[in-house]
Amino acid sequence: MPSRRKVATIAALGATPLALTALTALVGAPAFAHGSTGDPVSRVSQCYAEGPESPKSDACKAAVAAGGTQALYDWNGIRIGDAGGRHRELIPDGKLCSANNEEFKGLDLARSDWPATSVSSGSNTFKYRVTAPHKGTFKVYLTKAGYDPAKPLAWDDLDLKHPVATAKDPVAAGGFYTFSGTLPERSGKQLLYAIWQRSDSPEAFYSCSDVTFGGSAGTGSGSGSGTGSGTSAAPTASAPSEEQIEDGTDKSTVEHGGHGDDDASTSAKPTAEAAAANEPKAAGNTEKLAEESEQNLAETGGDSSTPYIAVGGAAALALGAATLFASVRRRAAATGRRGR
Repeated sequence: MPSRRKVATIAALGATPLALTALTALVGAPAFAHGSTGDPVSRVSQCYAEGPESPKSDACKAAVAAGGTQALYDWNGIRIGDAGGRHRELIPDGKLCSANNEEFKGLDLARSDWPATSVSSGSNTFKYRVTAPHKGTFKVYLTKAGYDPAKPLAWDDLDLKHPVATAKDPVAAGGFYTFSGTLPERSGKQLLYAIWQRSDSPEAFYSCSDVTFGGSAGTGSGSGSGTGSGTSAAPTASAPSEEQIEDGTDKSTVEHGGHGDDDASTSAKPTAEAAAANEPKAAGNTEKLAEESEQNLAETGGDSSTPYIAVGGAAALALGAATLFASVRRRAAATGRRGR
């Protein structure tokens, strides 16, 4: 009997990491997305605010027709996991707004009627809607004078030598990183390109925000020539509300709750487990566990990763120990019967 207990103890200790891994996979192990420019609002955020299934503006309708609705539900996941500052090397001309990501290709459409935010030259406050804070540097670039929104956006369209805003390790408050910058003299329709390069990981995030200088945001510019180009006046842009963000999280392939840690291995890359979360869940314990997991993430917020892992580890250990104990008892009982 002592030898059996010794074997059971060793087996339980060895099985604990595997059990913890299995538990993590069971509750979804979603990837963590990070954010997008909230003011001036990004294209993807604007289209999400309009409603992925029934967007109102012609530009957002075209974006959905080109790339589907999932890109809008994944609004905070336009990223490159191994960017490491190599933005221009990894993103070709014409694909800046999608960061060369096929899922977000609808955002690269060359149109003059993308919903725009009205801005003026001079000091400006930028707000970046963040769902998972990390250390890193934000750089925001403005298109050069003469920019034509009806043509595909190229790196040479941006004034890369003079970013309009640079912020290193800003503090997130109320769901936003807020930092200041200065907009130069421009006129008509322009575009702001934001890059958030993490310093705790090579991962970087990208967003395009359409803006209008010297008039109302509804005043478009550019000829709108070319197949699929918009020619109507651009509507005023508006960011999604907190309620809209909350309502769409169950349809996203990336986690929106945030984790608030400095784990360099955490990224917004959609995982198979996260994608599977969009499939109809089986009735019974699996659905209940998923609901409890989502509730736990919502209640604990970004600073609770350690207690969450501890609870999961304890549950896995208890499950493994109970299984092994039952197995040992069955074997002992069988041995006893054979002895008799």
